Amino acid sequence: MLKINSLIYTLFLLSGVSALAYQIIWQRVLFSTFGVNIDSITIIVSTFMLGLGLGALIGGKLADKYNTKQLLMFIIIEILIGIFGFFSYELILYIGDFFILSSSFVIFIANFSILLLPTILMGSTLPILITYIYKSSGNIGFTTGMLYSFNTLGAALGAFFVGFISLMFFDIPSTIKIASANNFLVAFITFIIYKKAIK
Repeated sequence: MLKINSLIYTLFLLSGVSALAYQIIWQRVLFSTFGVNIDSITIIVSTFMLGLGLGALIGGKLADKYNTKQLLMFIIIEILIGIFGFFSYELILYIGDFFILSSSFVIFIANFSILLLPTILMGSTLPILITYIYKSSGNIGFTTGMLYSFNTLGAALGAFFVGFISLMFFDIPSTIKIASANNFLVAFITFIIYKKAIK
């Protein structure tokens, strides 16, 4: 079980890579659509903070309600994040074109509403995985600390990857697709773990 938990920590690190990649890219897309201003920054930061907080609450309730399905929930969430991420570049541009003549408030609400769902999904993964690993580790503090630190390290690696590697060699749509593929990879490896666990 220790090996499985270590692999889960690593997968959560990879999930963090994609999360920060999305945050950076979505902010750049909003910059290209609405300009580099406080509105674009506010949309991304406030959406991520609210989404992560709501996601943590929802994820905690789901983890308690479906006590034997945490890995399955994590798989589904990673797939949903990957699907949204795959289409997010085109979606944000479409919303930008559609609401380009609208007021700043309408533009804010439109983008806020679109980006809230994936950030809620991202926020829900931490309590779900905490509940799963705690069942075998028996140490809630250690489990929470390990998952949070691995996810934060993944976020740092995601920021480095996007800023110093991906955008130097690829364009924004390609970077989004890489982040999305990473979500699907995390889901696939977790599915293998899940299948072995239920045998």
